[in-house]
Amino acid sequence: MNRPFVIENAREFERLTSLVNRLTDTQLSFPLNEGWTIAVALAHLSFWDQRCLSLIRKWKLSGVSPSPIDIDITNECLLPLWQALPQRVAANLAVSSAKDIDRALEDAPSDLISEIEKFGERFRLYRSEHRKLHLDEIEEVLKLHGPSDPQ
Repeated sequence: MNRPFVIENAREFERLTSLVNRLTDTQLSFPLNEGWTIAVALAHLSFWDQRCLSLIRKWKLSGVSPSPIDIDITNECLLPLWQALPQRVAANLAVSSAKDIDRALEDAPSDLISEIEKFGERFRLYRSEHRKLHLDEIEEVLKLHGPSDPQ
């Protein structure tokens, strides 16, 4: 079975890993928007990758079914928890969660992948798209601060 999402996920995983390895503790606290920092964005990525991983595990056992969620309310509710996480922990969780979901998707049985594809929700397989969105945002903020800005 052709799995182009594996290649795209791997590319953004490498980008995520490289970024996390380069980020200083100071940079992790750079603000993004509405109470979000770089560390919060990374914790957010971790959560959504973990949710997808949990769904994959569930679907392996009981079949693929809809899993509605109010994304905005979920993000709003989790924001205080993400803000409370130690910044480096949030960054490392983003990497480990991405690695886990990417591996689960790569190893998933073909029939499971086919069932997920039938839902037409590309983000379930292409975790890369969500990562790319936030990594682009983080890299823009880092450019604004410059490479040697101590803040």
